[in-house]
Amino acid sequence: MLVVRGVIAILFGALAIALPGLTLVSLVYLFGAFVVVDGILNLVNSVSDAGSYPQWWVGLLEGIVGLAVGALTFIWPNLTGVALLFLIAAWTIVTGILEIVAAVHLRKEHENEWLLALGGVLSLLFGIYLVIFPIPGALAVAWLIGAYALVFGVTLIALGLRLRGNPEQFGQMA
Repeated sequence: MLVVRGVIAILFGALAIALPGLTLVSLVYLFGAFVVVDGILNLVNSVSDAGSYPQWWVGLLEGIVGLAVGALTFIWPNLTGVALLFLIAAWTIVTGILEIVAAVHLRKEHENEWLLALGGVLSLLFGIYLVIFPIPGALAVAWLIGAYALVFGVTLIALGLRLRGNPEQFGQMA
């Protein structure tokens, strides 16, 4: 699942960078779709790992938050650029914290699993950056979101490929 999530994040990031002139409403829908799909994949992954992975609830919580943020973007598509920025910032901060929590628990069971923590730290830092420096204009926001999604996607793919060799230990997480 991590590799699938990573590929989706990279596709989303490439699209956001390649087509920065998208209207804000289109960007809202694109972000909403990305977060909903990521949330669903987290829910599926965590439920399938419920019996074999003690911290399965972290992915469940991350999936619920993703679905909630995605739903809000579809309910109120006419959000302003700054409101979208803060919505994205909140999501990346929560995702970052939960990825770091998962990495701490994963580290107890598997050595050298720093990629999940790196993804969490990058998410957290990106969210904090958006809160401190809200950048006006959908063009700049699209590029920042795209860059974040590309980096996040690469870290998820790298971690998924590393964990793939241990399906009995990590279940469907990889």
